[in-house]
Formats: sequence, C-alpha cells, structure tokens
Amino acid sequence: MTDRRTQLAHNLAQVEERIAAACAAAGRKRAEVTLIVVTKTYPASDVRHLAELGVRHVAENRDQDAAPKAAECQDLPLTWHFVGQLQTNKVRSVVKYADVVHSIDRARLVTALSAAAVRAGRELDCLIQVALDAESGEVSGRGGVAPDGVMALADALAEAEGLRPAGLMTVAPLAGPYAGRPRAAFERLREIATDLHGAHPAANMVSAGMSADLEDAVAAGATHVRVGTAVLGVRPGLR
Repeated sequence: MTDRRTQLAHNLAQVEERIAAACAAAGRKRAEVTLIVVTKTYPASDVRHLAELGVRHVAENRDQDAAPKAAECQDLPLTWHFVGQLQTNKVRSVVKYADVVHSIDRARLVTALSAAAVRAGRELDCLIQVALDAESGEVSGRGGVAPDGVMALADALAEAEGLRPAGLMTVAPLAGPYAGRPRAAFERLREIATDLHGAHPAANMVSAGMSADLEDAVAAGATHVRVGTAVLGVRPGLR
C-alpha cells in the first residue's frame, strides 16, 4: 500500500505541475482550475490514498462501480462527479452519491433525475454534455447534445426541482470538424459556455480536458479537468 501511495503521490505531483504550467502559460491563476481525478476501474483504496494526498474531487462513469465505492468512502471529504452516459434506470442510485452529473444530454434524463433527486432530498449540479461532432438533430458517437440544443436543456434544468444548471462538459471529438483539434474544440465549448452563462449566470463550470489534452483545455478556459490515467496509471481492462 505504501508503494501505491508513493506512486500516486508522484503521478499527482506531475499532473499538478502540468496544470500549474498550463495556467501560467494562459495567464490564469492555478486556483481557477479544479482537478477531478477519474477513478474508474480502480479500487476504493486508491480513492483513500488520493484523499490523503489532498484530492477533493473524484469521478466515476459507471454506476455499478461507483455506488459501492462511494459508499465505502462516504467518510472522506470528497465531491463525487458522475461523468459517464447515464441511463434513466440508474438515476435513483446515482443521486444517492453524486454531487455533480456531467452528462445531461436529453430532456427525459432531466425529468427522471429531478424526480429521483426530490425523492432523495438532494440537489445536484448538472452539466450539459455538448457533442461538438453532432449536427443539429444527430447523435454523437460519444454522447451529448448538439450545440443548438444546449439552451433548451439548460432551461429545463433551471425549472427542474432538485437540479441546478451548472455549466457544460465535452470530450474532444474523434470525428467532425474538430477531430484532432482539441484546442479548437475546447475554445468552441467556451464560446457556448459564455452564451449559457449570459442566460443562466450560475452555470459557470466548463468541464473539458483529460490526461492527453488538459493543457489545451486550460488554455481554452476550462474550469475543471478530468484526469485519470496520468494520475492512476494505465487502466486495467473493464470488467
């Protein structure tokens, strides 16, 4: 366990250096960017090590893995982020532990999540996942809503009990005009976020960037970066 903690501390320090350097290059303060460590496929013991090392935000993408892990770590001072595609039949479980949901992409999910949040007596911050490779009315391979569908979903979130429109999330697209151009993709997300903020001033989170492209995300104005591999190592195969 000591060796694993040492390894995580080393990796975490390297990621912190990357974020700090990216912030300096962009003329931003380090405090403007929140690191979310994506702990999917890794055990609760790693989450405990990370918490001891000062990590306060962790993310999961599958409820069947996240629910027991969050329960095992409920004594830790952590904010839990759900970043995977969310099916409506999982919302009752997810609202029990998630503080932030990054993958809002349809009105039906807003309705289901709101009902579950009210039932659980919780309020969740919700990010709309933007599919920058989707044209109007089309579905992205990585999930999300096309840019022109963002405002309607934000309005639905604002009206939904137990939910708050907190901002936007995206994953650098593998197809479309932004394929291979993460900086341009994240800059486009920031433009959409600026419009959203004008209509919903509390929606100020911009979740973008992962291990390979966090610098591009910071340069484009991301407020949150989701880093897994660079902190935890190459992931074992999904079970």
